[in-house]
Amino acid sequence: MANQLNVLGNKLELCSSDPLTGFFRDGCCKNSEGDVGQHNVCAVVDERFLTFSKNEGNDLITPRTEFQFPGLEPGDRWCLCTDRWIQAYKNGCAPKIILQATNEIVIKKIEIKILKKFALDLN
Repeated sequence: MANQLNVLGNKLELCSSDPLTGFFRDGCCKNSEGDVGQHNVCAVVDERFLTFSKNEGNDLITPRTEFQFPGLEPGDRWCLCTDRWIQAYKNGCAPKIILQATNEIVIKKIEIKILKKFALDLN
């Protein structure tokens, strides 16, 4: 698990340490068999996506201190579930992503050409 790659075939980079994200809360969108939600897409959330997610039953806005979750604000980076990103994409509100911090496993469900259209870290 230590040497995981991103969708570009390079070393997986940190998604966010503030707020601290990832299934393991280590800042990275690492893949693990224990993570049934597959929190592998490093997204830069916006108001539209946050509202969509809340309306779909996953409130990422409200802080949950019992889980050390500060609540997200537009502009925050967060490791999203791959299926949630796909759902948002199909509904026209997928957030932008950071390819260098998005796990390569995502390519099994989302074509790289689609990911690149939402990338903030391409020249």
